[in-house]
Amino acid sequence: MNAGGDEVSDDDRVFKALASGTRRRMLDVLRAAPCTTGELCAQFPELDRTTVLQHLRVLERAALVTGRKVGRERTLALAPLPIKRIHDRWIGDYTRAAVELLHRLDGE
Repeated sequence: MNAGGDEVSDDDRVFKALASGTRRRMLDVLRAAPCTTGELCAQFPELDRTTVLQHLRVLERAALVTGRKVGRERTLALAPLPIKRIHDRWIGDYTRAAVELLHRLDGE
């Protein structure tokens, strides 16, 4: 493994978390506004609470969601930095390469 080995492991967790449509929908809910665990569960009436919490654990392991205890409730919030890291590492580079290719083709 190279010096960035931990980064690869972090990226793998993010990609795994984003592979599920349910987890992407959960992130959409949290992008709109932070909410409690109960409020998040209520957004997914087709799933039981245990299933929502299992998805939430995957998101937390990927550092895409943070939780903060407020009294008896736990408030969840989107943590966008892992997505930015994926964008910067993967999407941004590929977008630049595609734009450069189109520019070269346009010039021919």
